Amino acid sequence: MKLDETPLPAAPAAATEIREWTTGYLQRHPAASLRTVGRQVVLGRSAVRYLVTDIARRRFPFDEFVAQAAFMVKTSLLPTVAVALPISATLSIQFGLLAGQVGATALAGAASGLAVIRQSAPLVTAILLAAAVGSALCADLGSRKIRDEIDAMEVMGVSVLRRLVVPRLAACVVVAMALTGLSCFVGFLSGYLFNVYVQNGTPGSYLATFSSFATAGDLYLSMIKAAVFGVIVAVIACEKGLNTRGGPGGVANSVNAAVVASIIALMVVNLGFTEMYTILFPRTTL
Repeated sequence: MKLDETPLPAAPAAATEIREWTTGYLQRHPAASLRTVGRQVVLGRSAVRYLVTDIARRRFPFDEFVAQAAFMVKTSLLPTVAVALPISATLSIQFGLLAGQVGATALAGAASGLAVIRQSAPLVTAILLAAAVGSALCADLGSRKIRDEIDAMEVMGVSVLRRLVVPRLAACVVVAMALTGLSCFVGFLSGYLFNVYVQNGTPGSYLATFSSFATAGDLYLSMIKAAVFGVIVAVIACEKGLNTRGGPGGVANSVNAAVVASIIALMVVNLGFTEMYTILFPRTTL
């Protein structure tokens, strides 16, 4: 008895499904990411231009700037100090142990101090700004978006960019630079105390080696990093908040995306700054 032959699933149908899924994935992720980056670049460029022109024309919303700066300091000051202390102490311990193994304990101050000023202080401050301040900015603007406040301001002829984004951008840059300076001081003091009182280091050698290797350019680099990091955090948070969709759940998604995107961008930009500074300003020996 001959069995009936059942037709196999058509291969073109599976190939079509795979092709559609691949095309949809490219549209959902890489293409959407490029569009998002484009919106952020345009938003940041326009915000910086309006910031300069509004200050020159005395139209800058100074009251909103002060309120946002005070909120950012209140939100991120204690977390920044609390994170800078253990990170600086950890760097001091690790560099002290490494210097002891190679017989160069006197260089522990230069190694840990420069690591704090060049890398730890601006990066820790920026990451905490992204986590604490960036999430708050995104949630605030996202809530306004889903309540149609942003659309109402545009209908009334009020520039959302000048009224909401520009003062937050300026406040984030100023607070980032101020907190980076505080983080440098706290980090260096923490490393000094751990090296002297925990690892039995010599205070004079710690300060002497640090002053021999450190230059004013290291502090300038840290401040420039802080300013750029503040712009990145503010622009990404504001762009995500202003493009929130989907109700309260969309606000949560925007906040999550803003924090993750900010931290990734900060890491990439920090790597670029470090490489360019090393190439343009090579270090000299004692």
